[in-house]
Amino acid sequence: MISRRGLLTASAAALATPAVLTSLPRTATASGTTPATLPVDLVNTTGSDTVYAYVSGQDPDNGNAWMFLQADGRTPYYPPSPTAPGAPLGADCAIPLAASGGGHTTITLPHLAGGRIWFSVGDKLVFLVNPGPGIVMPSAANPSDPNAATQWGFCELTYDDSQLYGNITFVDFVSLPIALQLATGSGQQTVGGLPAGGLDTVCSALRAQAASDGSDWARLIVTGSDGRNLRALSPNTAATGDQSLFSGYLDAYIDQVWQKYQSTDLTVDTQAGWGTVTGRVGNGLLTFPSVGSFAKPSTYAVFNCSTAPFTTGNDEMGNLSARLAAALNRTTLLDDADQPDGENPASYYAQPRTNHYARIVHATTADGLGYAFPYDDVHPANGDVEGKVQAAHPTRLTVTVGAPTSG
Repeated sequence: MISRRGLLTASAAALATPAVLTSLPRTATASGTTPATLPVDLVNTTGSDTVYAYVSGQDPDNGNAWMFLQADGRTPYYPPSPTAPGAPLGADCAIPLAASGGGHTTITLPHLAGGRIWFSVGDKLVFLVNPGPGIVMPSAANPSDPNAATQWGFCELTYDDSQLYGNITFVDFVSLPIALQLATGSGQQTVGGLPAGGLDTVCSALRAQAASDGSDWARLIVTGSDGRNLRALSPNTAATGDQSLFSGYLDAYIDQVWQKYQSTDLTVDTQAGWGTVTGRVGNGLLTFPSVGSFAKPSTYAVFNCSTAPFTTGNDEMGNLSARLAAALNRTTLLDDADQPDGENPASYYAQPRTNHYARIVHATTADGLGYAFPYDDVHPANGDVEGKVQAAHPTRLTVTVGAPTSG
């Protein structure tokens, strides 16, 4: 899911049922004029010679209509609204990539909002269409999904008339290594993504954490019929389908936070026009005077980031929700009452009970970057960990599936 910084909501793809997406808006944050199309090089280093790419999103130049690129990598396809749910996509939108290590496949990216570049290894993906049209995307958590046995993943991007913004994401799950390299008129931006064997590294660490604290981290791992690791779900994805997962896991920590801020001010920089606000806990509520209050959240709410008390009716409370949820996932509120300006990314996830999935993901990626929970784009100055590329004047984007090659 693509967002403005600190205002991310949980992805519909995190549901344990097929994700039906009817809109994925993103507001541009930079100024400039981009070309009508952008060359994108897709590179396969997976070790498999059978890899497909898909490009999906909404066309901002055509009423935000749903659009895919067809198999030639340049022709737009607009799925019509069917008369019944679960209709086939209606066009071949599987873009075959070159053999592993055999060069790149260049596609032509038009303006696209809320876009994704998907990759699958060995088999094509199944996308379906519901009336609307609404696109039924592959689900990482639903064992009945037609793509359940396929190894697949995606990166996210928006390309509009003002900028290119893209990021790698682990908000829903970890699977294929995906890396980004953006060339611009002023240089190059790179996000390294997972290294070779990154999924297995993550799964091994999740199993070790489960053995250490007796909790549900190993239950995030999805394996194939042959026992190999297919993906590792995030706790918010997994718990959306089974809210008994991690029940009470963070309760003692959250209780300590609520106790601390009964007698200590919590200062939050909204990093927006509302400036800095200060709150305290009273009568069980974390209250920011003249703004609003937060009830004490459950572990599920912290990992999910989009259920009460992180559901709000105005933008300022939504902004505070992002910063509070980020600090609770990173378990930094006992040490830092100045959010997020006083944060040090090196101190994230230091509590024995924390979002260990996010900790492990950041420890595994080549440069420590990549969204690991829905508000992982909240950060202090010079502390960005979200794994993005962004430019008003992009010239070429390279997306590598599989570990990046040296040289």
